[in-house]
Amino acid sequence: MKITKNEIQTSDEERGKWASKREYILVVAGNVVGLGNVWRFPYLCYKNGGGAFLVPYGLLAIFSGIPLFLLEISVGQYTQEGFITCWRKLCPLAKGIGVGQLVISLSTVIYVIVEAWTLFYLMFSFRSMLPWVSCDNTWNTADCLATFDSSNVTTNQTRGTPAAVEFWERRMLGMSGGIEELGSVRWELALCLLACWVFCYFSVWKGVRSSGKVAYFTATFPYVMLLVLLIKGLTLPGASEGIYYYLYPDINRLADLQVWIEAGSQIFFSYGLTAGVLNVLGSYNKYHNNCYKDCFWICLLNSGTSFVAGFAVFSVLGFMAQEQGVTVDNVTESGPGLAFIAYPQATALMPLPQFWTACFFLMLFLLSVDSHFVAVESIFSTVKDLFPKSFRLRVRHEIFVLIGCIILYLLQLTVVTEGGIYVFNLVDFYGSTRVCMNFMAICECMALGWIFGAERVSNIIEDMTGHRPSVFFRVSWKFIIPLLSLVRQRHNFLRPLPG
Repeated sequence: MKITKNEIQTSDEERGKWASKREYILVVAGNVVGLGNVWRFPYLCYKNGGGAFLVPYGLLAIFSGIPLFLLEISVGQYTQEGFITCWRKLCPLAKGIGVGQLVISLSTVIYVIVEAWTLFYLMFSFRSMLPWVSCDNTWNTADCLATFDSSNVTTNQTRGTPAAVEFWERRMLGMSGGIEELGSVRWELALCLLACWVFCYFSVWKGVRSSGKVAYFTATFPYVMLLVLLIKGLTLPGASEGIYYYLYPDINRLADLQVWIEAGSQIFFSYGLTAGVLNVLGSYNKYHNNCYKDCFWICLLNSGTSFVAGFAVFSVLGFMAQEQGVTVDNVTESGPGLAFIAYPQATALMPLPQFWTACFFLMLFLLSVDSHFVAVESIFSTVKDLFPKSFRLRVRHEIFVLIGCIILYLLQLTVVTEGGIYVFNLVDFYGSTRVCMNFMAICECMALGWIFGAERVSNIIEDMTGHRPSVFFRVSWKFIIPLLSLVRQRHNFLRPLPG
């Protein structure tokens, strides 16, 4: 279906546009550069062959990540619609893809709880004695092991619980025995969650006009914090040992299919693919924006940030291992275990621990803020595109966004109960999972590469940007991405479920 210039002009007037190219780049960069770059990629690199992991990561970024990124951004820019209504102009038969992307986007909103956790830790970072280093608190048990006790990880590890773990489980989460025991709401966490949603509302209440302005700070300041932490980490004793564990190549791991599966999954997670967010962000571009060039620079920024973050993380873990007299593998964790247990323990061993801890959690907070408000903006924009007469008027838009944020906040109160961590783990595993992402990637490539036509997609990109994608992109859309996604999908179906 050919979109006329009159349709493009009408869409511009109704939906609005980015105030500048700079704002668009900052928002997209803020969305794709998130927590996964800091707490997931470094651990995956260490776990899956060190420097050897960069081989499958780089190859899969080239053969699947960048082509799919370009496909999603260009679809939004061409149709000027959200991730459901865009299919009306391309392939009405595939409208269900947009519905699936809406479900994935709604499930990713649960990660705002990580933002609330970060804010909770940030507030405690300014105390004269960091509460996760000592065992003199009301929530500590008789088995508590203080951070400054070097025997924590050696002789006493099997006979006690580190103070940082008790702060995480008993002070902040108040963990119950299981998901069947939700218990009461942790009101301190509920207030942190409310603060996150208030910030989100004022970031998106004016649409891209407000979110673009917020990104000037939220997308750039984390890099300042990362640079500060990187410089500090590299100057610590034991940093070289940590970096050795991070990058030492184990070539034999390249023969392990699991390493390639992990690399491909990380590409999908960190690039923000298949969730529909890129479609929406691209839809606010001017029709002739050079999304072809933007794609390469943003993907390079994302992967480069992941690589550099590994130095900041493992240099500090190397220091922590040396201070406690153990090897780095004894202090290395992934995900929340890295962010809320291992790294706070490490910064507590530094001079001026409050400053370095605050820098770390401020960086995590800002990284999660961008992903949060962009995901919410993409959902609201898509709903507005479904019902333009009802929600595109200025006052109605602001009321709609307010009601939407309130509803999402109330739904997420279950995650700040005493059993909330189990709800989070449930949605994390079964929500926006590898299975969902692989399935959506296959469907997108089938709809656009085969039904709509890869040649027509290339013609559209050439019309918008003046650059025609090479034959490599058409081969990727039609063959490489679906094939790789099928291989990962088969592997995911065969792997055992967590106990």
